[in-house]
Amino acid sequence: MNKVCVIIGVGPGNGEALARRFSEGGFQVAMLARSRDYLESLVQQIPNTHAYEYDATEIDSVDSTFQAIEQKLGPVSVLLYNAGAGVFKNVEEASFDDFEANWRTNVQGLVAATKAVLPQLRQHDTASIVVTSASAATRGRANSAPFASAKAAQRSLAQSMARQLGPERIHVASVVIDGVVDLPRTREWLHDKPDDFFVKPSAVADAIWTLCHQDPSAWTFELDVRPFGEIW
Repeated sequence: MNKVCVIIGVGPGNGEALARRFSEGGFQVAMLARSRDYLESLVQQIPNTHAYEYDATEIDSVDSTFQAIEQKLGPVSVLLYNAGAGVFKNVEEASFDDFEANWRTNVQGLVAATKAVLPQLRQHDTASIVVTSASAATRGRANSAPFASAKAAQRSLAQSMARQLGPERIHVASVVIDGVVDLPRTREWLHDKPDDFFVKPSAVADAIWTLCHQDPSAWTFELDVRPFGEIW
């Protein structure tokens, strides 16, 4: 049986790094994102990767997408939920639509993907669901009301899932990224910062790979990762 990993939310940065890490580890990797052209460019670069156009907020397509993945690659054993929208406003400035948009991506999208993938995960002796989170999940800053509230809800959801699914040997974990991810746009924005200021996507991918291969006697639920210089 193939080892199959699904990554929801593949873009430059953590999503692409995860695709590379799990491909190197021998997985068939289904990459899901809204930009089909970008995914197809990665397929040309990364062996054993497969492109699926997908919007985490459009839940009507989730079942058909996961069925197509299973038919082509086999049952999924790892789900990496890397989708995460952010609106950074305070509670007065943010509209109801801002709050709903953040909730749809960070919470509803995770629920829909989990419901669709569970029958496949249960076909394996052990399986994993790992959610890419943020420090906003544990502390709500003044100008992050929509994002922080959605990430806090996502964290609580993941914890509930971990408690439910752990006895089935399905490891649910949340990775809190506390820092600025190294991307072309963040480098341009923070051009005066040294290399060690940024979170390396490849290092995040290594951490998530490790989570997915922990012994069930010592599972981690929440792992926070940050550069040594980050204030916390």
